[in-house]
Amino acid sequence: MKKISVVIPCFNEQDNVEPAYTSIKDVLEKLSDYSWEMIFMDNDSTDMTQDRLRALCQNDKRVKAIFNMRNFGPDCNIINGYFAATGDCVVWICCDLQEPPEMIVDMVHKWEQGEKLVWGQKTGTQEGIVMTVCRKIYYGVISKFAEIKQYQHCIAWGLYDREVVEELRKLNDPSPVLRNIIPNLGYKPCLLPYQQRNRKRGKSSFNFFRYFDYALNSVVHTTKIPMKFMIYFGAVCGVLSFLAGSYYLVRKLLFWDTFALGLAPIIVSVTFISGIQIFFLGIMGEYILAILDRVSFTKHVVEKERINFNQEDK
Repeated sequence: MKKISVVIPCFNEQDNVEPAYTSIKDVLEKLSDYSWEMIFMDNDSTDMTQDRLRALCQNDKRVKAIFNMRNFGPDCNIINGYFAATGDCVVWICCDLQEPPEMIVDMVHKWEQGEKLVWGQKTGTQEGIVMTVCRKIYYGVISKFAEIKQYQHCIAWGLYDREVVEELRKLNDPSPVLRNIIPNLGYKPCLLPYQQRNRKRGKSSFNFFRYFDYALNSVVHTTKIPMKFMIYFGAVCGVLSFLAGSYYLVRKLLFWDTFALGLAPIIVSVTFISGIQIFFLGIMGEYILAILDRVSFTKHVVEKERINFNQEDK
C-alpha cells in the first residue's frame, strides 16, 4: 500500500492546528487505498500550539510533530518536513487552510497518472488590493528576468513524488525557496487552479517587509540580471558624464565671460550618481549575503523534539 505524507508548517497557529488536522484527515480518509501520516512542523511557537499538537499526537499516532529549537523560517521548516516524511509522495499545505485541503485528492489522482509534481496555482485571492498589486509586480519581474521559467501565482504548495524529494535532499540549499528551486531542477509541475481563501483564525506572522525580503531573495536566486545591469548602467552614466563634461567645457571656453556654470548641475549629478551607487551596493550586498549563507550553511533546522517518530525515521 502506498503512503501519503502531509507536511504542515506552523508558527503560532494554536487556533488552526485542530481544524487543519480535522480537515486534512477527512480528505485523507477518502483515499482508502493509501496509508498516511500527518507531520506538523512547529517553528518554535510562543503560544499554545505545541500543547495542542501534543494532544493531537497522543490521540492519533498517525500524527507526528517536530518542534524546532528556534524559528528557522518557513522554507527551512518545510524542507526539513519533507526530509522527515516517509511517504511515497509528500504534500505540504499551510496550517491556516487558505489553500483547500480537498485538492489533495485531485493531486493524488494526477500523481497516479504519472505526474512527479503537482502544484496549486492561484486564480484569485481575497487579500487587499495593495498586496494583490505587489504580487503582480513581483511575478512580472520574476517572469521577465528569471533565466529559467518561473510559474506565476504558485507558492509551491502541492504534491511531490519521492523522486523529487530525494533530488531536493541532494541540493543541500541553505535558502530552499521551492518555487525557485524546482524549475532549476527541470521538473515541470502539473498546475491545478484554485481560489485562495481568507485566513479564518489567527494572524499571519508575515508583514509587508518580510514579503519584500522574500521577493528580493527570489530575485537574487533566479537571475543575475541586476549585477549585469550595474555594468551597463555604469557604462551609460560614464558616457553621459563625459558628454556633459565636454559640453560644459566647450561652452566655457567659447563663452567664458557669459556662460555661468553654476552649482545646481553639479549638485544634481553628484546626488543622482551617489543614490545609484548606494542602490547597487545594496543589490551587490544581497548577492554577497547569498554567498555567505551558502558558505556558512550547516543544516536547515535544529530540532528540539520529535513525537510519534519511530527510531528508523530519525
